[in-house]
Amino acid sequence: MKSHYNFPYGSKKQESLCMKLTLALFLLFILPLVACPLWGQVVQKKQLTESDYKNWGELLMENPSPDGQWISYRMRYESGSDTLFVRNTINGETFNLPGGVFPRFAGNEHLIFNDKKSIQSLNLKTGLRHSYPLDTHIEYSMETGQIITLLRKEKCLQQQKLSTGVISIVKDVVDFSMSPIQKEIIISIKEKEKYSVGILNLRNSTIEWIAKQGNGEFYNFAWEENGKAVAFYSSTDSIASGTNLCLYKLKTKKIFRLNQKELNNFLSDKIFDKTDSYRLTISSDLDKVFFGLSQKTKPVEQKAKDTVEVWNTADKWIYPREQDSGRFYEKANLAVWHPSSGRVVQISSVEFPSVMLNGNKTLAIISNPKQYEPQFENVAPRDYYLVNLDTGQKEIMVKKQSEFHTDLLPSPSGKFVAYYKDSNWWIYDIKSKTHMNITQNIKIPFFGRVHGLGGDAAYGNPGWTPDDKEILLYDQYDIWAIKNDGTVARRLTKGREDKTIYRINTLGDYDLLLRNFDGFKSIAVDLNDKLILRTEYDDGKTGYCSLEKTGMLKQILSRSSFFDNMHYIKKSGLYICKEQRFDLPPRIVLKNDSYMEKIIFQSNSHYEKFQTGKSELITYRNAAGKELKGILYFPSNFDPNKKYPMIVYIYEKQSHNLHRYINPTLFYGNGFNESVMTTKDYVILCPDIEHETGTVGENTVDCVVSATNHIVSKNFVDPLRIGLMGESFGGYETNFIITQTDLFAAAVSGASISDLTSFYLTVGWDLNISDMTRFQSEQWRLGKSPFDDPVLYSKNSPVANATSINTPILIWAGKSDWHVNWNQSVEFYMALRRLGKPATMLLYPDEKHTLMKEKNQKDLSLRINQWFDYYLKNDQSVTWAKEAVN
Repeated sequence: MKSHYNFPYGSKKQESLCMKLTLALFLLFILPLVACPLWGQVVQKKQLTESDYKNWGELLMENPSPDGQWISYRMRYESGSDTLFVRNTINGETFNLPGGVFPRFAGNEHLIFNDKKSIQSLNLKTGLRHSYPLDTHIEYSMETGQIITLLRKEKCLQQQKLSTGVISIVKDVVDFSMSPIQKEIIISIKEKEKYSVGILNLRNSTIEWIAKQGNGEFYNFAWEENGKAVAFYSSTDSIASGTNLCLYKLKTKKIFRLNQKELNNFLSDKIFDKTDSYRLTISSDLDKVFFGLSQKTKPVEQKAKDTVEVWNTADKWIYPREQDSGRFYEKANLAVWHPSSGRVVQISSVEFPSVMLNGNKTLAIISNPKQYEPQFENVAPRDYYLVNLDTGQKEIMVKKQSEFHTDLLPSPSGKFVAYYKDSNWWIYDIKSKTHMNITQNIKIPFFGRVHGLGGDAAYGNPGWTPDDKEILLYDQYDIWAIKNDGTVARRLTKGREDKTIYRINTLGDYDLLLRNFDGFKSIAVDLNDKLILRTEYDDGKTGYCSLEKTGMLKQILSRSSFFDNMHYIKKSGLYICKEQRFDLPPRIVLKNDSYMEKIIFQSNSHYEKFQTGKSELITYRNAAGKELKGILYFPSNFDPNKKYPMIVYIYEKQSHNLHRYINPTLFYGNGFNESVMTTKDYVILCPDIEHETGTVGENTVDCVVSATNHIVSKNFVDPLRIGLMGESFGGYETNFIITQTDLFAAAVSGASISDLTSFYLTVGWDLNISDMTRFQSEQWRLGKSPFDDPVLYSKNSPVANATSINTPILIWAGKSDWHVNWNQSVEFYMALRRLGKPATMLLYPDEKHTLMKEKNQKDLSLRINQWFDYYLKNDQSVTWAKEAVN
């Protein structure tokens, strides 16, 4: 069984601790924050040099203790000398733990972490440490205040009560799994070749035996989500009988068994899949156990290795994708066992291999990813069916629905399935079997450009209120709560009025989703409790606010910085998050409900000794008069009366990175570092680019040229010394722009696309998909194939327009790039060579879409810097650049 290191934040310490902590914070907080140094301030600072870069590290904020009195974080350096720190948020006491990873708090005064050789426990009160072997299984019970440790080699289970230090020992333990309510664990014991399994009560250390002194092992423990029952496999005494699937109910102390022989009565060609492809899962009514099935005999067909690959145009998926993820006959299937009746029903199959359950596990939802293949959009639709778990009968729920993982989500209580289709959100009522369009009467779109280079998509469904009463939806700015029948819709925030984006606070992309076999389901969000929201303002500010029980919004933090990683310590009324700006390295900020604020840790504090650049949000208008945004990075010691060289760095939308801090380094996978370039007296422009269907090249040129001319008009950029750079899709944009204008004195294009027709016919080998999918509604948004409109492809291809290029260009690519075929760079180089155009190409062996080897990263960074220095600063010492194009 795998070890789980996720420890809850909650604590049942006495309330007085929280009161003392809040008081101490109030007394120690410093009202003013560190002020931003003024541009005109007369302070002698050092010029940043390459030898200084190694002193910068990356701050990785981890978790706080349940009471917020400690915070763990790591500093990661290019040298590899990483260190884990644990700092007291009140008095600043700090433990340095070199090489420490995976920190997790056990209560408020103990930390567990890994290093290269062991697992360590640290008493934060005494500083005492204890070391365990790396294969040790450790869990913490918040309910009983214990660390439970299984030393696998010694087969010794230890229960340590943290308040007293008392340790209880159980010998001969092979494995254990903690109940979700953390009051008991299930243990398996091997004693003199005999196996036993039982429930160990963590409060009194008594064991309630389920089975004792048998010949079969017990494994793959899985608890019902409320700890009412536990399921597992056991091998039997008889080889002929095979394996048992077991369910044990704690209240009735009753065990149910499904034997392999009995399984054969239902499904003669299947056996239990014990690889955990589908983790054992128990329904809340304890009458359904979901488990995986495998073929009794393996399929004859094997993956081709040295044999010929057979590609057939009639295949649903192209050959590499089929080999990678389309061999459904090899995939485990999901089945359900009803212990009370003994009945077994297979749910998924080769015909319908994808499966998830509704919220309360009373029905299954199945589909086939290949159903409408072959097709040439990035995401194929499919039909979704509901399956009766008693009979196995299926009925259609929705046809031709997007397969994107958040576009169809079951509600938490199991009453509904929400799905996004035809630019609206719909709810399927499972009981009445009806579909309701719940957004059609709201005159605000719930979709837009969400996924960068992708097409329009839903802004999202972050959850439901308890008992599925209301569904929560995002529009471009706000959060909505809409009644499950669509009759009442209320806007919880008022962001549209001033273009402020409100989103529920998360620490990761999947925090608002619950894993649901091959899909996900929504979480429940209680609006009667304080809800923390992250805010993004139209002027580039970010912050956090709380949605109170009353429906009022209360500001927590807001300023011209980038905030993330917000932890809310409810019992202490504390907020701990990370803050950064382009001129301020990431730091950890603590705030309380009294609006007092404190800096817990400032990473790279030496930054104040060096000259740094600044970032500013700019707005400009394209040829159609539409207002767009961008970032302008100013060099250190910027003088508005001076004429600077400028580099325009492009990749569609970038303004959201306004306040991101960038460590100065030459070890960058794309060879370009804004912090380095601003200390070399360059202005850098990163304009947002907006594309429309069928005019990708035209839109790119329009936006980039318009933004560049807008900055030139401000008179601090030399119009004859402007460079252009992009990689991947930005590399395509760079290639195309220089076919249309001579505005740029030099260009750099990395891992780029140059011939849309040939690229249309390539394979993205990293994902094993056809690159045709990039051209319909994704990225290029051409909407047609080159066979439908060859002129359209030629018009938007850099190669086809290369005769107009006069800008010297540096081209680079990795020769193992599976994302964008590196021959696209070669094609562009060969076209420029044939035309006698000034160009140099750098090809890096054994490198992919982004360079990973440090020596190559540094080489590329230096060459890009030198390339621009030569063409934009007339640096004649850069001889290779001159020789390369002469």
